[in-house]
Amino acid sequence: MSDTHDDAARPPCQLYLITPPRIDDVPKFITDLDAALSAAPVACLQIRFKTDDSGSWDNSAHIQAARAILETARNYDTAVLINDDVNMAKDLEADGVHIGQEDMPYGDARAILGPNAIIGVTCHDSRDLAFEAGLAGADYVAFGAFFDTPTKTPKTRVELEMLSWWQEMVEVPCVAIGGINPSNASGVISAGADFIAVSSGVWAHANGPADAVSQLYALCQSHSS
Repeated sequence: MSDTHDDAARPPCQLYLITPPRIDDVPKFITDLDAALSAAPVACLQIRFKTDDSGSWDNSAHIQAARAILETARNYDTAVLINDDVNMAKDLEADGVHIGQEDMPYGDARAILGPNAIIGVTCHDSRDLAFEAGLAGADYVAFGAFFDTPTKTPKTRVELEMLSWWQEMVEVPCVAIGGINPSNASGVISAGADFIAVSSGVWAHANGPADAVSQLYALCQSHSS
């Protein structure tokens, strides 16, 4: 998951999918996931399950679901990250982890997962947090939310200008997250997102996940320079 900010040859924005917070029917979701990943290239898939009060999703049902998701994603060379849980990412041999501001510090996560893991950091609407993560060595910073989202209550709302500013100032890739779907993604892409993270905008799309991914990928390609 790499990028460059050479304005003359900026690569197209890429897709970053996030699983639903709850998956009751794993076989059906794997079918939907396979359809989504076969519809167009997806750079990254984050496994983000709703946790219990302990903050842990270390139980057999979640682990079995995660392994099935990992196996499917790897058929398409899609990198798989685990949300929040660094140790789980290591145990499952995922490609990396996405950590929030209340999770394990970036340096500790890097020490556990090693130099080749992808580690992204939630930075909400904060330029300072993003600079801090980028200087520490994060593979990407995530800004959001840009829109209302049914999957979680966002802590912050971010203006599109943040993406344009980051694109001009910093080489570390940025991920836009929060309520993005085929109807509103165009502005986020054109503002400067290197990756658009989408959850319900794909899985709950009226015409199915494959159609949503196809539309999002087409939007990414149409904004390439």
